[in-house]
Amino acid sequence: MPDPAVPPTPPVPLDALLARADLGLRRIAGPADPAVVVHWAHTSEMADPYPYLLGGELLLSAGVHVPDGAGAGYFDAYVSRIVAAGGAALGFGVAPVHDTVPGALVEACEMHGLPLVEVPPRTTFSAVARALWQLMAQARTAELRRVTEAQQSLATAAARPDPVPSVLQQLARRLGGRAVLYGPEGTRLAGAGPEPGEEVRTALAKLAEVVRPPSPGHLRTPSPEDPRPPSAGHTRASSPGHTRASSPGHRVESGPDAPAGSPGDLHADLAARPSSASDTVAGVRLVAHALGNGEGFVLGTAAPQRDAGDHTIASVAAVLLSLLTGERHSGSGAGRSSALVRLLLGAAPAEVAPLLGGDRWRVVHGRPDGRAAPDPVTASALGAALGSSLVDVAGEVVRVLVPDGRAVERVPGWTLGVSAAAAPRDWPAADTQAARALARARATRAPLLRHGDRPTALTDLVPPTEADAHARALLAPIEQSPALVDTLRTWLSLHGSWDRTAVALDVHRNTVRQRIARCAALLDADLDDPDVRMELWFALRRT
Repeated sequence: MPDPAVPPTPPVPLDALLARADLGLRRIAGPADPAVVVHWAHTSEMADPYPYLLGGELLLSAGVHVPDGAGAGYFDAYVSRIVAAGGAALGFGVAPVHDTVPGALVEACEMHGLPLVEVPPRTTFSAVARALWQLMAQARTAELRRVTEAQQSLATAAARPDPVPSVLQQLARRLGGRAVLYGPEGTRLAGAGPEPGEEVRTALAKLAEVVRPPSPGHLRTPSPEDPRPPSAGHTRASSPGHTRASSPGHRVESGPDAPAGSPGDLHADLAARPSSASDTVAGVRLVAHALGNGEGFVLGTAAPQRDAGDHTIASVAAVLLSLLTGERHSGSGAGRSSALVRLLLGAAPAEVAPLLGGDRWRVVHGRPDGRAAPDPVTASALGAALGSSLVDVAGEVVRVLVPDGRAVERVPGWTLGVSAAAAPRDWPAADTQAARALARARATRAPLLRHGDRPTALTDLVPPTEADAHARALLAPIEQSPALVDTLRTWLSLHGSWDRTAVALDVHRNTVRQRIARCAALLDADLDDPDVRMELWFALRRT
């Protein structure tokens, strides 16, 4: 089953909920595993709750759905469906329907490994849900405080005379482990924190190879501190156990006789490399981050445990180290500066785009999960994750220009909308595409949506001038109200869903209803008619 679509709040251990004396909850079956966490509470009296679960729930039921004389077969099917849906635990309310928890239910939960919690008569399901949200709010507050303090300490460290060692020391202290900066050749340039064992050191160095972008000017040579074999064209080194990368990719191998760093292999390998990868070796959590300067520097961390906020803290450190290493070792900063000066002096975007390193780019709009607006450091962290330093904070949205050759994948903690690849003259249109993709992603609770290229459609057969004239005439009654036009476009794109349109526009659903009713009145059209909707969608696509 896929990962549950969890809310942007940290999960709560089931044991923490059981520890609330005011609730009086008691685990009577299933594993007593401290790793069991709950993402939310949901009440259902359906005999088959599977279609209504997203995963990670504490499902609450008073057993209203249980038929008279229900035996082991009924409860086995019921519990198996909860487990199949990814439910975290089952809470069974005693009274008024059942005086005790049915024994067959206890046996089924024990057999399927589903924690079963007895809810006493004095405790309402709403009280359980309220306690869960209170615990989530406390965990979220603690996480935000920890991340904020870490960001401040890392920024302060970056301003010291020895910024790189200072940043690594702060990162190691915040993670409670080891932080290492690897150079383009794979050697350890600096490190901080307790030195792990040889197995962990070797695994972390190999994990750095997974994310390091190759460069023709950085041919790797063996060194005493480099445990990797010096072969150029074989399979990428991987650490023991399971390695998870933040973006999928398959490395194109050059073969044992091909020269290392040849242009064809370099281009394919750059597209395949993920920006980060993780592994667990000997009980130690390993993470490698490719720094955003593209010069082959990698940040590696090794921590005995994984706490909420670790990824954000490490991403901030990666951004700072990218700036500290990139200014001295690459000319990208000079190219960006030159491009900015030429734009300010009146040059067209198409003229300065080559200075940025590419002809075609994608625009990415990102919005952090949660209510906090992004700050420059958070925005830079997103840019580093996407492999680009061209970042702009525009209110609650971060805009990033990403070269077409670099894969854009989901970033934990962010909702992203991605445009089609565009030449500089089409960047404004790509910016609009990314904004609309982000709105749809937020409305559908998808972590990433792309503006996909489509084949030739019927609308493409209409001459553009005639199509534009028809669109202007059809939408003339509402063209003076951008709010009505945007609401109608979003509502149609989401198939008339009031709730998802409200989410996408950040307004109340009643506001959506009022605006759509106003559109119908001004356009003198029946918006329930599919032909009318098709005509309006055609017109809106031309604006």
